[in-house]
Amino acid sequence: MTEWFGDGRPCDTISADDRGFHYGDGLFETLAIRDGEPRLWDYHVERLQGSATRLGLQAPDESRLRSDLLSALDQSRADRARCVAKIVLTAGRGPRGYRRAGRGPATLLTGISDALTPSDSCYRHGVALRLCNTRLAVQPQFAGMKTLNRLEQVLARNEWTDDSVFEGLTLDTDDRLICGTMSNVFLISGQTLVTPAITRCGVSGVMRRHVLTLLDEAGLECSVRDVGVEELGSSDGVFLTNSQFGVLPARHCGKHTWQPGATFHRVAAMIRASGIEEGPV
Repeated sequence: MTEWFGDGRPCDTISADDRGFHYGDGLFETLAIRDGEPRLWDYHVERLQGSATRLGLQAPDESRLRSDLLSALDQSRADRARCVAKIVLTAGRGPRGYRRAGRGPATLLTGISDALTPSDSCYRHGVALRLCNTRLAVQPQFAGMKTLNRLEQVLARNEWTDDSVFEGLTLDTDDRLICGTMSNVFLISGQTLVTPAITRCGVSGVMRRHVLTLLDEAGLECSVRDVGVEELGSSDGVFLTNSQFGVLPARHCGKHTWQPGATFHRVAAMIRASGIEEGPV
């Protein structure tokens, strides 16, 4: 279970008038805590504050976010060496109706929970994927953000109960590959990489951003563009990125199969060298 904190105190309720509860009017970030520190903190803060501006919400400054997080970690029973933090920002309380009543105080909550890690076998041999039937609606206004409205991901993730399938890949309504239900996706062709552009829908993950930054610094080519679902079949490899598990190779998706190759292992080594401990050794 997650332990929740607000205004420096434990809490397990929110107001029934909170707009996050009624309309999904808000945002969230899920952070990996390692040795008591939030990983990729600057990227998380930048995305949360930028998304809040796009939604017209009052974004807390970095010092408030950090102090609330550290306070929650101090009070939590979770292992600070390795746990998960979730920051939730909503538009706060308001009257009935879609229109916000001005720019009132936001609701800021921090949750702490235990971390779960994929097995070593997943990192060495890859994970099983499937294509989801649920499509992501094209809405550029929300593209990239982690809003509280996750119904598309909820429906997509509930399409399968087979625990051998690790993740489901989602397409938009024009059959473009976008991302996983909880991850971003990269395709490998030889020494060239490609990842879907997150301009119409989907979440622009912080680990995806970290990988793209490292690839650019290393001079490795990675194209960010529209990706047709048929490109899965012509790829030499596929891997997933996520703030919690780092990078994971894919083993198969339907009739398509892959093996973690030299390019993936080079990327994985770069990720480990940057301080991301998860991944194949």
